[in-house]
Amino acid sequence: MTPLAAELKALIATEGPLPVDRFMALALGHPRHGYYMTRDPFGAAGDFITAPEICQVFGELTGVWAASAWEALGRPAAVALVEFGPGRGTLMADLLRAAEALPAFRAALSVHLVETSPVLAARQNEVLSAASVPLAWHRDLSTVPPGPAILVANEFLDALPIRQFVMTAAGWRERVVGLVDGALAFGLARDPVPQALIPAALRQGEPGAVVEICPAFHHLAAGLAARRAPLAGLFIDYGHVASAHGETLQAVQAHRFTDPLAAPGEADITAHVDFEAFAAAAVASGLAASPAVDQRALLFGLGLRERAERLAQSRPDAFETLRAGVERLIDPAPAGMGSLFKAMAVASSRDLLDRLPRLA
Repeated sequence: MTPLAAELKALIATEGPLPVDRFMALALGHPRHGYYMTRDPFGAAGDFITAPEICQVFGELTGVWAASAWEALGRPAAVALVEFGPGRGTLMADLLRAAEALPAFRAALSVHLVETSPVLAARQNEVLSAASVPLAWHRDLSTVPPGPAILVANEFLDALPIRQFVMTAAGWRERVVGLVDGALAFGLARDPVPQALIPAALRQGEPGAVVEICPAFHHLAAGLAARRAPLAGLFIDYGHVASAHGETLQAVQAHRFTDPLAAPGEADITAHVDFEAFAAAAVASGLAASPAVDQRALLFGLGLRERAERLAQSRPDAFETLRAGVERLIDPAPAGMGSLFKAMAVASSRDLLDRLPRLA
C-alpha cells in the first residue's frame, strides 16, 4: 500500500466516496504524497517521455510560434512568456535558444513558469539558470505580472482533474472512488446527476456510456480572461477534437499502463483532452479559440522539414537520433504522436487570433 493509498482510505472511511476529480487531484498534487510533488517522472528512468525530451525540434518550433505571436501582439517591448507544466525545463530551453534568431523578441521576454512541484521547479532552475532572461516561478497564473503574455503548454491539460458520469437504467450517476472489502474501488454515487452537468449533445446514451468533463477548463479560461491584457496561447496535448462518450482516464508507471487505483501517488494519472470542451470554455470566458489540429500538421506548418534539414547538415553525427525523434513526433498512426496529439491556439480576441500563425 502506498502512503497516499492509506490516507485516501482513511479519508473515504470518514467522509465517504471521492468523486474522480478529487481522487485525481490528490493522487497528483497531495502536498506530501502526490505524484508530481515527489519525483522527476520524465525519461527512460521515469514513467513517461514527452515531446521536448524526444527531439529538440519540438521546443524550437514552439519558439517559432511564440516569436510569431509576439509579432501579432505588436512587438511589445516587454512580454511575459508563460509555460504551464514546464517539466524539466527542456521545452523552454529549446524555445529560448530558437529565440536567439530574433534578438528583439528575446530581449522583450521575461519567463514565468507555472509549476506546483518543488522537485521539478528545482530541475527547471538547473536547466534554465544560464538563460539570459528573467525567470520566475508561480504556483498558478494569478501571480504572473499583468501585461501582454505568450502562453505555451505541452501535456498540461491532460493532468487537470476530470469528473466522470455513467449512464444507468436510472439515469446518469457520478463515478466515485470508494472502498470494497478495504480496497480502493470505483463505484457510482447514489444520487442522480443534475442534467445541466452533462453537455447537451451527450445527454442521451446507452447504459454504460461514460461522459467526462473537466471543470478546470473553465477555471483556467477565466484566469486567462481575467488578465485583461492581450495574450496568445498554444496548448498541445493528447486528446480528441470533438466531445464524445467514452472513458479515457489512465495511469502510467514505468512506461506501462496500469490500474489508476493500484498505486496512487506512484503513477501518473491523466485523461485525454476534450479540445471541443476546452474551446467552449475559452469562448464562454470571452476568449477566442482556433480549431484543433494534429501535432503532425502543426509541426510541418511551423517549418519542421526545413529545421530538421538544417540540423542534419550541421550535426551529421546525430542524424539517426534526429531522424528517429522527428519520425516519432509526426507518426500518423492512430496511436502515434503525430495523430493522437492535438494543438489549439487561444487568444484574448478574435482579431488577435486571426493574426496568429495558422496551425496547419
